Amino acid sequence: MKTLVRLLVIAGLVAALGCLAYAAEVQGILLDRECATKIVAAKDQKAAQAHTRECALMHDCVKAGYGVFTADGKFLTFDAAGNQKAEQALKASKKKDNVKVRVTGDQSGDALKVTAIKIL
Repeated sequence: MKTLVRLLVIAGLVAALGCLAYAAEVQGILLDRECATKIVAAKDQKAAQAHTRECALMHDCVKAGYGVFTADGKFLTFDAAGNQKAEQALKASKKKDNVKVRVTGDQSGDALKVTAIKIL
């Protein structure tokens, strides 16, 4: 009986730790949240690839913030610092569309506290 209780306590601790933020490196396509809504709902990789850098730098799109659309159809949103890093990376990039990125940071659910963004 004591062994069962110990196992249940350990399982509970492991489950609780799984809900906390963890370091992550994610690759995908950089999208602004304004345009991502329809693309993510349809899980449309081709539409994500066709999304332009120019659009992502439009005032409303910059204001909405950014995230990364992954190959498995998830959209991970960036924190405020990540939004600034994404905007700077887009401004420095020469890519016209299909802005693939590698993002590192701490992931908590569908949000990323971004430490670095690299356009691939």
